[in-house]
Amino acid sequence: MLVAFDNALERVVGALVWLACAFIPCIFVMITIDVSIREVLKITPPLFTSTIVEYGLLYITMLSAPWLVRQRGHVAIEAVVQILPPNIREALAKVIYFVCAVTAMFFAYLSVQLFIEAWISGNLDVRGIDMPYWSQFLPMPFGYCLVSLEFMMFFLGVRHYYTYDLGEVKEGV
Repeated sequence: MLVAFDNALERVVGALVWLACAFIPCIFVMITIDVSIREVLKITPPLFTSTIVEYGLLYITMLSAPWLVRQRGHVAIEAVVQILPPNIREALAKVIYFVCAVTAMFFAYLSVQLFIEAWISGNLDVRGIDMPYWSQFLPMPFGYCLVSLEFMMFFLGVRHYYTYDLGEVKEGV
């Protein structure tokens, strides 16, 4: 059952990272057009560019974070972990997985609170373009919740974060 859930989670996380990847060329084009208009044509570029780019970077971060956890793309000091005895290494890994999962879920909870507060207030983020203030909090609960689920898959033993041996670390140095 956990494997089926993990497979479904992989599909969701994969779809979100592809969405994040789609934002990158859009941001690139917007910045290129903005700079070209300003520098070549010597006219004022659209005011909304920086706002959209800032929101896009936030969405890219939150949509791709669960995928990075799944791919073990976050910083880890494996050389230190690998020199520990196997029973201590496994127990320490479980503690780390659990702490990461709980921390991510705590951030998901906080971001839901911020989202609700911003939604109720109806405030706008007034800059180059008026954006609902809640839209900056929208991807955070989803991203953090998915990050928490990814760490729980490690904690429950469906996958392992620390997978290669110390010999591979030495060869890469």
